[in-house]
Amino acid sequence: MKSIVYQNAQEVTVEQKAIPEIGPGEVLIKVAYAGICGSDMNIYQGMHPRAKAPLVMGHEFSGTIEKGHPTLAKGTPVTVYPLLSCGHCEPCLSGAAHVCNTLKLIGIDCDGAMAEYVKVPADKVLEIPPTLSLKLGAFIEPLAVGVHAVRRSGYKPGDRVVVFGAGPIGLCVASCLKYFGASKVIVIEANPYRLQVAQKLGFTTIDAAHEDVRAKVKEYTNGVNADFAFDCAAHPSVQTHLMDILRVQGTAVVVGSYKKPPEVDLLKVEFKELTLIGIRVYERRDFEIAIRILESGFIDFNLLLSEATPEQAPAVFQDLLKGTNMIKMLFKM
Repeated sequence: MKSIVYQNAQEVTVEQKAIPEIGPGEVLIKVAYAGICGSDMNIYQGMHPRAKAPLVMGHEFSGTIEKGHPTLAKGTPVTVYPLLSCGHCEPCLSGAAHVCNTLKLIGIDCDGAMAEYVKVPADKVLEIPPTLSLKLGAFIEPLAVGVHAVRRSGYKPGDRVVVFGAGPIGLCVASCLKYFGASKVIVIEANPYRLQVAQKLGFTTIDAAHEDVRAKVKEYTNGVNADFAFDCAAHPSVQTHLMDILRVQGTAVVVGSYKKPPEVDLLKVEFKELTLIGIRVYERRDFEIAIRILESGFIDFNLLLSEATPEQAPAVFQDLLKGTNMIKMLFKM
């Protein structure tokens, strides 16, 4: 089978590998689309602490059942909940398996979906409604991150919200907030292309490179500031604004993963009685909600998606590393 293989820092190859042999409790999936995530880019740069070459990356994907599922027939469209939890640590036993003490992921700790076929545990398979395209099916996983962030934050319909970052996760969070009835969704971004996409999706935007972020947030919230601010950019510059654009007793939600610990002004957290919440991946229920959002057609997520062939993978990863005008790249396998 054709596979995209991480070989070394900034090196991926396209090669033929044997189709995986499935064992008891495993399912073979014929991959349709596999997306590139920020974690995949960390692997590509040789910066991921767990990923070991040679590795087939890919944990956000769609496909069809090939064989092995106990109830779903061959050809059934599916996606996969890619978290591999231990099942016996305290978080797992208390119902928080998504923050397992030794959490692993398909496509990071074992071969993933940037190949024509992938094997996965049968209990990780979720059926995709036939009304949803397989292309959008590969976007269920990143959208589930947005769903989880909004659900965990304590957000209520009608709240005023700021989202830092108009990358895939930022736009997913903003879209979920819009879907769930936020009175104002303000997206802050410095990249002109991403700002344009955010505007096409109907969000109020602030150009972080050329506008006064604090002043514009005050203007757009009638002087009150935001009830919630979601940091999806994970850039040190966000922390210089995050606490200032929140109202008293507002909530800051950290969604993006920082490469280095940022400086946080805890005095502002104390004096304004702010709440600071961290977000990690998602729960299975978030996938189910993400599917319903995609099915609704409320947001045109196709605006975010680009596609490439496996043969283009070496060039695509290099382009993403340098910075390019795309939001979410999918490999059509």
